[in-house]
This record gives sequence, structure tokens and C-alpha cells, in this order.
Amino acid sequence: MSHLYPPVGASDHIQGPADVPVTLVEYGDFECPYCGSMYGVIKAAQRAMGAQLRFVFRHFPLTDLHVHALHAAEFSEAAATVGKFWEAHDILYENQAALSDRELMQYAAQLDLHTRDLATAFEGRYDEHIQKDFDGGLRSGVNGTPTLFINGHRYDGDRDLESLVKALRAATRSA
Repeated sequence: MSHLYPPVGASDHIQGPADVPVTLVEYGDFECPYCGSMYGVIKAAQRAMGAQLRFVFRHFPLTDLHVHALHAAEFSEAAATVGKFWEAHDILYENQAALSDRELMQYAAQLDLHTRDLATAFEGRYDEHIQKDFDGGLRSGVNGTPTLFINGHRYDGDRDLESLVKALRAATRSA
């Protein structure tokens, strides 16, 4: 399958308004080095597209490959409960080499997230949401990270800024 399922909804982590002409969805893993490289490209694409782009992040932790991926996703969900998902998202990608539980606790302190909330997250409080994202990725044909969708269609083009912005602008014209 090359179409996004389920469509973007209320349970997603979204930057930007719903009425923009183009939506970029990333299925990502906070420990994945390719996602780490894509992080900077997406940030630059957001700056280039401005108010024409809505960005959505969905979890796809590859726990067989990345031992800290699940706890990083759980940390981000705990941060989301206090309105700081995107701050957590950025901290995790900007510190990919430092994702141990001890380091996640330090990031929690930076975000004023209570230690007990993070402990509850590590005990599985948000695993259903993370699994829902993961299952949606599988239904959408995701088999690795990062996987991107532009307006619901899988993007398999080059992962550099110029190529991504070109594809996003083309989607804006056809929206």
C-alpha cells in the first residue's frame, strides 16, 4: 500500500493548521540515524514552506534495532500530556546519541515533566497510542524509518531538502 491509513486525526501530533494545502506525515523512530538526518531536512522544509505546510509525526519505533526507541517514544508521549510533545521531539532528535533512561530523565527535568509521569510512561501508559501509530504504519506500507507521506501518498523520492520541497510544492499546486 502507498496510501496513508488512517488519515490524520485528532490523536496525531500536528504542527500547523488543518486547512493548509499540503500535509507531510512522518513515521519515525527517535533512535534511527536516518530519522535523525531527516529531522534537519524536515525542519528546513517547514521553514521553506511556511504556512502552506502541516507536519504530522507518528511513532514507528524499531525496537529490534534500537534499544532506546520505545522509551524515547514513551517520553515524548509523557511530554505531550503537558503540551510539550514538539519540545520533546526536538530534544530527542538533537540528542540521538544520548537516549538512555537516565538521559531521558534529565530531558524530563528540562521540560518540567515529573519523574513519576515518566516512570508511568516507561511502565506502558502510552504504549497503546504508540502501537496504534505503528499498526497504522504497517497498514500504510511502512517497513522502515523514516517513511514520509505527502497528502496521504507515500513519498519515496530523494531525502534532501531540495527534492522534498519540490515534492511539497508540487502537492500544493495540485491540492
